[in-house]
Amino acid sequence: MERIQSEEQYQELINGDRLTVIKFDTNWCPDCKNLDRFIGDVIDKHQDKQFFALDAEKFLTIAEQNQVRGIPSLLVFKDGEKIAHLHSKWAKTPTQISDYLETLESKQ
Repeated sequence: MERIQSEEQYQELINGDRLTVIKFDTNWCPDCKNLDRFIGDVIDKHQDKQFFALDAEKFLTIAEQNQVRGIPSLLVFKDGEKIAHLHSKWAKTPTQISDYLETLESKQ
């Protein structure tokens, strides 16, 4: 999964007309590392969305603006709006994440 490198890149991605899933994480988070073990399968199942990762500590202002309180969190954007936020508590398994992403099909 490509990692967001700048605020400009983040802005460009969230303003797109495609569903963009951003995984907010850190390099020290055990749950983030666990998610990394299976996120590839989730991405393969949801080819209609684009996926990126963002370091919540490096981009603290972005994390705060989006009310990211726990990591990993998956936020979904389209046309400049946050349309979904899957908190870390509900992002523990591939099934939880895939089921949640499938509920967004109508927002495409």
